Amino acid sequence: MPYLKPLGRCSVHLATWGIVLCLLALPAVLFAQDELIIISPHPEGIETEFGTNFEKWYAEETGRTVKTDWRDVGGTSSNYRFIESEFKRVPESIGVDIFFGGGTDNYLRLSNNGWLNTYKLPEAQLEQMTQSFQGIPLYDAEYQWYGAALSSFGIMYNEELREMLSLPKATAWQDLGDVTLLGKIGAADPRESGSAHMVYEIILQTLGWEEGFALLTKMGGNVRGFSAGANAIPTDVVAGQVIYGLAIDFYAYGQIAVVGADKIKYIVPADGAVINADPIAILKGAPNLPVAQKFLEFVLSADAQKLWMLRDTDSEGPKWKGGLNRASVLPALYDKLGERCTVPNPFAMEGAPFQYNSDKGSERWDIVNGLFGVLIIDSHKDLVNTWKAIRKCKDPAKRDAAIAVLTKMPITEEEAMELAGGAWKDPTVRNEKIKEWGQFAKEKFKEARNLAR
Repeated sequence: MPYLKPLGRCSVHLATWGIVLCLLALPAVLFAQDELIIISPHPEGIETEFGTNFEKWYAEETGRTVKTDWRDVGGTSSNYRFIESEFKRVPESIGVDIFFGGGTDNYLRLSNNGWLNTYKLPEAQLEQMTQSFQGIPLYDAEYQWYGAALSSFGIMYNEELREMLSLPKATAWQDLGDVTLLGKIGAADPRESGSAHMVYEIILQTLGWEEGFALLTKMGGNVRGFSAGANAIPTDVVAGQVIYGLAIDFYAYGQIAVVGADKIKYIVPADGAVINADPIAILKGAPNLPVAQKFLEFVLSADAQKLWMLRDTDSEGPKWKGGLNRASVLPALYDKLGERCTVPNPFAMEGAPFQYNSDKGSERWDIVNGLFGVLIIDSHKDLVNTWKAIRKCKDPAKRDAAIAVLTKMPITEEEAMELAGGAWKDPTVRNEKIKEWGQFAKEKFKEARNLAR
């Protein structure tokens, strides 16, 4: 039998410490968890449903666990501004994986700045999708962003109160400029809400710059007050704080699901019907890139898309009370689910939707917000007082003259586009223009009131 040399005290200690260190490291190995960081303006219901279901799906797909970290700095516009400022500060990576939600225009700007990561979904998934619908892109041809859901923008109104007060039905954007609706419309600040901005940009593209801003000015005179977030508008309509509200479809459908379609109505105006993608994208320098790619695959899968438009009582639907009430980007899913869908099929919409120009909307996003903010929101009290004076005026000629002055613009569309493409990016120029427009608004309101006397 071979002789075994006893271990010295030092050797025993080293061996013991080795075992201890291995045991200490064991839980970290066993319970290692992947992470995904998402910045999103989405409400809690969407975050909960897509976060929880992705974590389950990821475990089944990879055998690993993942934790979704959802962040929001205050709405679509605020999230975009945060991403923009962070990339200017740290160009290679801002430590966030995914941007999820908000209109296509924001994603076009991110793509143009080189802040998105290209990822082509598996062919089997791409075959289930359509790259564009009626000329509107549903995902980027270079695979930098994908529409995760579809949205329409329209007018929501309290039918019970409308009938009680004998107010007109609003079936077109132009109807919202009727002076009899003074104080009865709810709307949001486009500088804070991406969906609010989309409604105003749709009106501008539908009617043209001059006529569009004329309507936005009259409509602004009818607005009771501008909220920071568009999510407040549907609840105000249901509560009767306002009779009409500018709304993205799923906010309206959510309230209709609760109180009933006989009490609350939602209509997409025929003079400006736009179906727009609500995208998702991987950000440049994503710290958890493989997980982010998996998240895109999940969000665009049929099972995840069902979460948008099935009832909370459906076995394949969301558990969030009231459901999510959004439209899927997968055309075949509507026929497959049939009457189980809570939303209409946008791919079967009658007539051709308005040909919205995403490139134009993206390029002039900030300058439209600046003009709307200065001329309508920051001057809202003055605007309403002028609108009231016009309403009281009994002389048609005087009224028309006052409205013509009220709706004047400080710059043409061509000047706005030129400014948006260059000088507007200079803070000094921007501040000078905002001050100039503020004075312009003050003077035109005074002149319009005088004409209405």
